[in-house]
Amino acid sequence: MATNILFEQGDQLDVVCSAPATPESGQPVLVGQLPGVALTDERADGKTTVKFNGVAELDVKGETTTNAAVSAGDILYYDSGVINRDSTNGVRFGYALAPVNSGATNKIPVKIGY
Repeated sequence: MATNILFEQGDQLDVVCSAPATPESGQPVLVGQLPGVALTDERADGKTTVKFNGVAELDVKGETTTNAAVSAGDILYYDSGVINRDSTNGVRFGYALAPVNSGATNKIPVKIGY
């Protein structure tokens, strides 16, 4: 049995998020380049409980640097608080599990992480 495991529930941790500035429960967040979803609002100590894997229903915008539809299975990126297909400006966030029309923003299931 491995003795170097620090957290049994390592997919859910209290951390300081780098984006957004003040996370709220349910929002997509980043801890550096690590994507997750806030389970709590940011507390007075600056930490937020974040889920780092699984599937969450999130708003996804059908765009890259221009409007472009999202298909199930597309890689998604966190780009200034928006989840979309913009790999130029965004940080890799996860995978779309449903489509979004070009230019539209829809709440769809998103596989968090890689």
